Amino acid sequence: METLEALAARIETTEDIQSIVGTMKSLSAVSIRQYERAVDALNDYHRTIELGLQAVLRGGSGHFDRQRPEKRTGVIVIGSDRGLCGRFNEGITRYLDTSLREEGRHTQEKSLILAVGTRTAARLEALDLPPDIVFVLPGSVEGLVKTAQAILIQIDRWWKDQDVNHVRIFFNRRTPEAHAEPVARTLMPISPAYLEKLYASKWPSRRLPTHTMETERLFSWLVRQHLFISIYRASAETAASEHASRLAAMQAAERNIEEQLEDLSAEYRKKRQESITTELMDIVAGFESMRTRHA
Repeated sequence: METLEALAARIETTEDIQSIVGTMKSLSAVSIRQYERAVDALNDYHRTIELGLQAVLRGGSGHFDRQRPEKRTGVIVIGSDRGLCGRFNEGITRYLDTSLREEGRHTQEKSLILAVGTRTAARLEALDLPPDIVFVLPGSVEGLVKTAQAILIQIDRWWKDQDVNHVRIFFNRRTPEAHAEPVARTLMPISPAYLEKLYASKWPSRRLPTHTMETERLFSWLVRQHLFISIYRASAETAASEHASRLAAMQAAERNIEEQLEDLSAEYRKKRQESITTELMDIVAGFESMRTRHA
């Protein structure tokens, strides 16, 4: 049987944990909005890059080669470095594992893997998919730019040194139905259908676009910016999804803590009433004993 002091200590500890959970909830809610704003801020820049691609494509032949013999695949998987977000890393790594098995690329000879997040890398190793490169996940919106640039540099190295001409990115995104939905996007090569759509799109003004830079060089730069935007968006969506998962976990924890506090408080009140009753009975018994002695 627990004493009143022990119950009081448990209630105090549980209230401290409740305060921590409440703080984490607030931080996650704020962080979700920050990363969503980071994605929204890309829209205007992305539109500018698309207009640049459209201008270059209109100045070219307008034909897009669909025959792209695949040499080697590079895979980028973005997860989480922090805990308390449920099965966040497990979901994305299992999705990657299933995709590679279905495509027959579940070997290092067929796929090179870049993991963003040390916990993600550990999950990949457990699935017999040890990553070739591991990046630490940035802890703020400001760090996303450096991470996206570092991934771009690694893609360049893959392409130049290891015959990688097909790159895919795996990440979690937040949807109305789920806090973390695993998805995959192809970064390289850029879809011919996407380029054809840009080529066929109506130019937004009556002035025809022109450029002074060499066409091939400009096209290469625009494609690089397109890749940067895709990587940055995937990283930001992953972070927003991670915080949404953590927020959901904290909300569930808060409900459990509230229920536990109710149970502990009820038990404390019961114990205290029993203690008071026992003390009163002792006083009454002592009084009766003294009265009998003096009678």
